Amino acid sequence: MPGIKEVRRLPFSAEQMFDLVADVARYGEFLPWVVATRVRSDSETEMVADMLVGFKSLREKFTSRVIKSRPGRIEVIYLDGPMRDLDNVWEFVPLESGCEVHFDVQFTFRNAVFEKLAGQYFDRAFRRMVEAFEARAEKLYGSSSSSATSAA
Repeated sequence: MPGIKEVRRLPFSAEQMFDLVADVARYGEFLPWVVATRVRSDSETEMVADMLVGFKSLREKFTSRVIKSRPGRIEVIYLDGPMRDLDNVWEFVPLESGCEVHFDVQFTFRNAVFEKLAGQYFDRAFRRMVEAFEARAEKLYGSSSSSATSAA
């Protein structure tokens, strides 16, 4: 299954980054291509949510179960949508000043030919989404004199 792994060192706490990623209801405010979100159920440890993603006239709905292990891990399990599989894991490792964010996404398209064609675009799209989370953190928590660095 194709995948993308990214590690970033950020000047924000693990708790702050956990809260930002867990706030699925606000994704439409800052994530590219996210048209709308709907949280079906939510507790301290688990959420089920729909996300409508769009580009031009194309719209697709994804449903996922989000397992929350505060403050170190968020696991997103694909339940329904246009792909065969789309799972990801966020890990937040506290550092002396800030945290290290590990992002790992695995995806499988229903059509193997389309998977080969679209795989390279998914890589760019997911990296752009990680950057959008960083920009959102700066907006919410303020920028720091130490800039975010990629450890990948």
